[in-house]
Amino acid sequence: MSLEVVWLGHASVMIRSRSGVIYIDPWKLGPSSPKADIILLTHDHYDHYSEADVMQLAGASTRVAAPMSAPLVTDVVGPGEKIAFGDVAIETVPAYNISKSFHPRVKGWLGYVVAADGRRIYHAGDTDRIPEMKGLKVDLALIPVGGTYTMDAREAAAAVEDIRAGEVIPIHFGDIVGSKDDAQAFARNCACTVRILEPGEAYTLP
Repeated sequence: MSLEVVWLGHASVMIRSRSGVIYIDPWKLGPSSPKADIILLTHDHYDHYSEADVMQLAGASTRVAAPMSAPLVTDVVGPGEKIAFGDVAIETVPAYNISKSFHPRVKGWLGYVVAADGRRIYHAGDTDRIPEMKGLKVDLALIPVGGTYTMDAREAAAAVEDIRAGEVIPIHFGDIVGSKDDAQAFARNCACTVRILEPGEAYTLP
């Protein structure tokens, strides 16, 4: 099967690969959502760590990685780590605010680079444009654009140049903060290909 990325709304993403089903920050999911092989949580704010959603998705062998100890978390990870779950390789990247206090660097919260089926996908988490993004070089980046708690559209477009992403899907808009206008403004300012998805829409990497 081809590698497929589904934006589930807000910062919630599902990746389907030959190696299994991976969720990042599942939130507000329906009961028919496929079970997870791997769940990655960026931090413990309620719109990123939903115990109810994790419980719904997790099976007996599901691995749940997070930067904090919490119910159902099987692997506590911090910034700058490399871990592997079967054929899926994961790198943890810091995620924090520089000029605001919602996501302090000291918390050790995360973004993730997921390598599966020969592709690298970066979910930035709740973050500003930070030096640790430079040179990540990924096929697809999932970037927050809604502002207030994360990067806004212009900052996100500049971050993409640092990351060296082939393509980008904007996230963290349309619920709580931000709108599709922010995603469109991001696309206008971004130098690479931008895929603006609707919640539940899938994108298959070529």
